[in-house]
Amino acid sequence: MQSPIQQQADRQTAVVIGAGIVGVCCALYLQREGYRVTLIDPEAPGDSTAKWSCGQMAVSEVIPLSKPGILKKIPGWLLDQKGPLALRPSALPGILPWFLRFLACARHSRIVEISNEMATLTHHVYEDYAPLLDACADKTLMGERPIIEVFDTAAGLEQEGPHMELRRSLGFKSQVLDRAAIADLEPALAGKFSHGLLFPDWRAVSDTKGFIAALTQSFVDQGGVRMRAQVKHIDEVADRASGVTVTTGERYAADHVVIAAGTGSRQFFEQTGASVPLAGIAGYQVLLPHSGVEVRHSVIYADGGFCFAPMTRGLQIGGTIEFAGPNAAPNYKRAEIILEKARKILPQLKIDDLEYGVGYRPFLPDTKPVIDRSDRLKNVFLAFGHGQLGLTLGATTGRLITDLVAGRKPAQDLTPFSAKRFAFN
Repeated sequence: MQSPIQQQADRQTAVVIGAGIVGVCCALYLQREGYRVTLIDPEAPGDSTAKWSCGQMAVSEVIPLSKPGILKKIPGWLLDQKGPLALRPSALPGILPWFLRFLACARHSRIVEISNEMATLTHHVYEDYAPLLDACADKTLMGERPIIEVFDTAAGLEQEGPHMELRRSLGFKSQVLDRAAIADLEPALAGKFSHGLLFPDWRAVSDTKGFIAALTQSFVDQGGVRMRAQVKHIDEVADRASGVTVTTGERYAADHVVIAAGTGSRQFFEQTGASVPLAGIAGYQVLLPHSGVEVRHSVIYADGGFCFAPMTRGLQIGGTIEFAGPNAAPNYKRAEIILEKARKILPQLKIDDLEYGVGYRPFLPDTKPVIDRSDRLKNVFLAFGHGQLGLTLGATTGRLITDLVAGRKPAQDLTPFSAKRFAFN
């Protein structure tokens, strides 16, 4: 028997703008609650920012990017055009206010605060994904193997010490690896690294594109509607949304609207009253369909700033990022740099039929997402700004947004993820 809330939801509709990993998870959780959901995105299922990611469930990656170890490296990276981070000169004026806010999050007390807040979300990743994955036909979408991180020197590993301790204090696990342990876990890297970490509570998906596409298909199989279109604007009546209109002129009525469009969410800030410093930071990847090398685990190369991610569609190598500015064309030389570095480690890599890709990570200066309700339109909900944790936090965000839509108090305190938090600093 349905609960009163579910019976009410059966008579209500929702539109989710954005069908990347966060959007499709919001749609699935709303659907589970009984809402009739339309999911709208201009791209094909699976073709989203998360497709061009390392595919990791990075549950302990709760420490903000402004951690001291990273800040010390940034000047050198910016001077080295082959480094893991690049800044286009044309992007500097636009990114400077964002970067000043980013630096303000570098205080130790702020780092600890943000880490604690993010952990309230990431501790629930697997339980939140479980019902969504159970409904999918493919039961191998989530891998079972942990993630490895390797370092060039002992000093690099030692620099991670305070961060490892903070993660342990929050209940996350890690294990130090020596040369023999790395070789045993990852024979392809035997003799190449002597210092590493194992994250036993991390997992990787079998394929980032396939993962999102499978969840989308599950949504459709259960009666959801997935439209390939570009939303032009949210329709309004008084202080509420009445639906959305797409660029072709078609209108989709809705009792509730969820904005989960990543960097594309900026289009709706004026209508929703959100004043949020959302930046799109380009992350580049190379896909090798026939790499000729067996990589068993997702492996982060800390000093190189990239990751080897084995997937069913090939070996994906990526992670280097670039501040390029809004609407900037991709610079695939960044992807070539990744490949060049990867071949120094694994010279036997076969690069036939390679594919370059880029995903624009929706980053906020404190590296926390927005999970909130619009102040201006009371039935519009905000789910964006997940940075590099979109895949990790997709299902958790979907659950929390559905709580807000249904009028329930979420189990986790969402104050740290309010869109209004930037109005005070």
